[in-house]
Amino acid sequence: MLPARSRVASRAEHAQVGRGGRRFSCHPLVVHALRTDDSGPARAGFVVSRKVGAAVTRNRVRRRLREQTRSRLASVPAGTLLVIRALPAAAEASSAELGLALDRGFAAVRSARPGPDRADPGRPRRSRG
Repeated sequence: MLPARSRVASRAEHAQVGRGGRRFSCHPLVVHALRTDDSGPARAGFVVSRKVGAAVTRNRVRRRLREQTRSRLASVPAGTLLVIRALPAAAEASSAELGLALDRGFAAVRSARPGPDRADPGRPRRSRG
């Protein structure tokens, strides 16, 4: 289990990471990451939808992801908010496969340069309309 200080728990934070963060695909997972100015530890949240399977399957995938994330979270830069979304293939993946996918996703988060909003805060954002 992740300690409370390591969790992205609120709906607002999940939405913030989804809207403003970067997305990294690492099959059977998608890792959304948002770097913040917070000096606290990196925090993670999980999304396992009904597409993954029945409640028992979703809870098993979530438990495996939490355990695999707990040992890897220290490798992510401080203040980073992560939301890890399981794709339907995660239901069939072993714990080792989920761990390798997290390793790939976290490596991408570490090597990613800050997005345009972080590099130049004065630059206006383009609308998607």
